[in-house]
Amino acid sequence: MTKIFRALSFAADKHRRQRRKDSEQTPYINHPIKVVETLWSQGGVHELDVILACILHDTVEDTDASLAEIERVFGRAVSTLVAEVTDDKSLPKPERKRLQVERAPQLSHGAKLIRLADKAWNVYDVAYAPPAHWPFERRVEYLTWTERVVAGLRGCNSSLEDFYDAALRDAKIRLATDAQRA
Repeated sequence: MTKIFRALSFAADKHRRQRRKDSEQTPYINHPIKVVETLWSQGGVHELDVILACILHDTVEDTDASLAEIERVFGRAVSTLVAEVTDDKSLPKPERKRLQVERAPQLSHGAKLIRLADKAWNVYDVAYAPPAHWPFERRVEYLTWTERVVAGLRGCNSSLEDFYDAALRDAKIRLATDAQRA
């Protein structure tokens, strides 16, 4: 438990000035907490390195944390998993998205679990707490893109896949409702 609390503290510190893009500007740390809780409770994933990497999954990509720092504090196995799910922000966004689709089938089992739980919550957020500046079309495109990523992750954990599928189904219903109101 000490390592889990250390990872939560590390992630909270690194994300302390960040907010989600939703209209309420919720604290960013809420996202990795939801993702790891889903991994644990819905997916039945209790491997410590996967749990730690899940908590830390956005720290290198979105903060000043480095993989070397993650390795020094949490070990090589954790930093390797974080590296697998970290996009290279020096690349244009369309390229990063293409690479996520292309690389999904080659991810390690642990990285697939993290990516799947992350995509499920991102889908939920796009439907129920979307970034304020995202038009309807971008929300639909995002859902379609996650389906392509998740297609390459299938077979890693049926409970997490069911959770993602339910989130996607609910998101599509929500977007259809939003479209009818517009």
